Amino acid sequence: MDLRRIETLWSHVHWLCVLGTLGSFTAAAQRLGFSKAAMSQRISELERAAGVPLVLRTTRSVRLTEAGQQLADATGGAFEAIGTAFAGIKDLAATPRGRLRLTAPVALARQQIVPLLPAFLRAHPEVRLDLDLSDRLVPLAQEGYDLAIRHTHAPPETHTAWTLCATRSVLVASRAYLRRRGTPAAPADLAQHDCLHYLRPGDAPAWQLAPVGVDGGTKVTVPVAGPFAANNSEALREAALAGLGIALLPDFSAQAALRAGKLVPVLPGWQPVGSFGAHLYAIRPYSPYVPRAVQALVAHLREGLRAGFGE
Repeated sequence: MDLRRIETLWSHVHWLCVLGTLGSFTAAAQRLGFSKAAMSQRISELERAAGVPLVLRTTRSVRLTEAGQQLADATGGAFEAIGTAFAGIKDLAATPRGRLRLTAPVALARQQIVPLLPAFLRAHPEVRLDLDLSDRLVPLAQEGYDLAIRHTHAPPETHTAWTLCATRSVLVASRAYLRRRGTPAAPADLAQHDCLHYLRPGDAPAWQLAPVGVDGGTKVTVPVAGPFAANNSEALREAALAGLGIALLPDFSAQAALRAGKLVPVLPGWQPVGSFGAHLYAIRPYSPYVPRAVQALVAHLREGLRAGFGE
């Protein structure tokens, strides 16, 4: 094949690499900004030029053949390097610009992230932001996200991570519930109370607490039960506000209700441990180049969250 013909197929090879990564014509077409029909046509043209099948198509999935995977493996790194280099050239301008895809947990995003975004977008009018609210831990590179907000004890080592702020867990209840059922004086008392716990499949409901201000203090594990459980901290907070019981929440969910006096701390001398992450992080797949828009968003979120949490 002459060089001129090969040059006309470079973009086709790139599309094959994207298809191999995403495993779906629809997803690859969306990532590239073209129709599914255009995607299929280019792959067919590439297969005709190569003289061998490059893609195995079934009704349920798409995967590369051995030849297709060999071509993607040999060229994918080069296309990634070209993309990184070009993005770096575009980003030499001082003004952050471009489209950012951000994913964050539902409750955290609604309560803490979304309120900070209008000021960021007003300060950076050339940035377009797509926010996905999901508690599903999506593979960032595969699904095309530039940044994810995670509430965890430790970010994945394969990613670049920025610490946004520290968080802690709190036990809270409404005054009405405590008047009706009494206030626990020790962790063991929780076994006699209605406890609203975060729903995790396969876990036996139990809370672990450690004495505040005592390094290496003995941790206490208390089995708990109650009328309501949910996998969303907003739902647990609303149940606590309604007087259904004592809830264990991340501080960002309880913060506003505690400040307003609608919820009060329970067992303030004990700190819940292990239930939720110790920090909020912004993470992205490792890359030697970080777009200015991403840097600006991380800095904005860090400043806003630390101000909001009083750090």
